[in-house]
Amino acid sequence: MSALPLAVEDRTGHQRTSFRHWNAGDIPADGCNTRAEVLLAEAVVYPEIGPGCTPTGGTWWSYYDEREVTPARALDIDHMVPLAEAWDSGVSSWTAQRRETYANDRGQPASLVAVTARSNRSKADQDPAEWLPPTPDALCRYGAEWTATKLRWGLAVDEAERDRLFDIGAGCGGTDVEFTPAP
Repeated sequence: MSALPLAVEDRTGHQRTSFRHWNAGDIPADGCNTRAEVLLAEAVVYPEIGPGCTPTGGTWWSYYDEREVTPARALDIDHMVPLAEAWDSGVSSWTAQRRETYANDRGQPASLVAVTARSNRSKADQDPAEWLPPTPDALCRYGAEWTATKLRWGLAVDEAERDRLFDIGAGCGGTDVEFTPAP
């Protein structure tokens, strides 16, 4: 966490439309957009795939609130570091193409996560100083994945966010933060 740059956040100019998300995914010819790819990758019980890469059946685990979820439409795909928070943390200076790559990042599984719609909407665009998963068992994983996503993309943290990440980390002995730098 000490490798994360510290900066004051600035939301000036942010619009969700600045991020093209749920593009054609990693294999455009298969008809599965990024959202569908995340659902298929995270299925605990693999669904049948219908027209337009629509999953039918299947089961997922929302680790934020420890809920088994079915059907897939009950899930949101959470940007681990929400788009607005990413904007605040340095993305505002990126090209539209790089923002699209960020919004559809399948290069690190923790960047996009299938969770209950309720937990994702409760989180909204908040950072860990403002929102944490309601399940205590999720905190170490969440803190590590948040930190990994910020490090992967070279994003900054503000002081309150950094302090909360340090607080979480203090209770997570042995939890590694693993990431691959974004292309």
